[in-house]
Amino acid sequence: MNKKKIQIEYNNKINLINEFNKFYYDDNNPKVTDQKYDELKKEILELEKKYKFLQSSRSPSKVVGFKPSKNFRKKTHRAPMLSLVNAFGREDLINFEKRILNFLSKNESFQLSYSAEPKIDGISASLIYKNGKFKIGLSRGDGKEGEDITANLKTIKDIPKKIVSKDFPEEIDIRGEVYIQNSDFEYLKEKFANPRNAASGSLRQKNPEDTKKIPLKFIAYTYGYEKGLKAKNQTDFLQNLNDWGFKINPLNKLVTGVDNLLINYSKIEKSRTKIDFDIDGIVYKINDFELQKRLGNVANSPRWAIAHKFASNKAMSKILNIEIQIGRTGA
Repeated sequence: MNKKKIQIEYNNKINLINEFNKFYYDDNNPKVTDQKYDELKKEILELEKKYKFLQSSRSPSKVVGFKPSKNFRKKTHRAPMLSLVNAFGREDLINFEKRILNFLSKNESFQLSYSAEPKIDGISASLIYKNGKFKIGLSRGDGKEGEDITANLKTIKDIPKKIVSKDFPEEIDIRGEVYIQNSDFEYLKEKFANPRNAASGSLRQKNPEDTKKIPLKFIAYTYGYEKGLKAKNQTDFLQNLNDWGFKINPLNKLVTGVDNLLINYSKIEKSRTKIDFDIDGIVYKINDFELQKRLGNVANSPRWAIAHKFASNKAMSKILNIEIQIGRTGA
């Protein structure tokens, strides 16, 4: 394939993924499955890796989410909300760990501990707290700027409005996922395609009273900007979140080694249909905050975290009836 054809193929894929982003983030109406989206993203990243002349400011290697809606006031995130590199199997995880060890100049005998956290399929939000009070709530937006949806987020009972714990930081951006439980979605499925669409559409209502009518939940899992945080690792931080009054994922687990990550992955994937919220994978984060800082970020993703995606849910369809028709040509 010549250079021109490669460039055309690349541009077409970039245009397509940005069209999908608009439907997913801005219109709350995804046009493809997560699996198809991930496949397209992987194809783009592989093309960029193979052909160094391919570059686009709209590439998923440079862009996070989608530009904030004009319906809400925009505000810059004090620390960017990054995306995650995806892993789809054992080899991807082994390569991920090798890259970390190489970057840290460690040999294979150095054991890395991971915080393994099931990834909820909801809407990311960043909550800004100052002196224990919830001040501003932002959507992810494009990772750099988010929509100010403070009034809507304040209607969610899971989000503490004031925290009086003495060890709570002077300032911190608590980040997590807004979602709807599958049991609650049963009463909403006539209006929305799936729980994620319901959460997204409800969270971006112009009138907070409309948002208040929807049973939105919030699970916290990380932080952005911080001033005065004392935790030294992700496990301690998650425990702090719980002590401060935030809900955390009950399936979070501290795991050492790729083999144990895969055992935990298999266990959760088999039981995911029994969980009362949608999860589409497991996020693995290097547990030690000092190592996270040393590893830093690459492009728009942290070096110290990866998302191990699940395969799409499968189901058996049963044909109830077949109607035979004759076309006008007799076929």
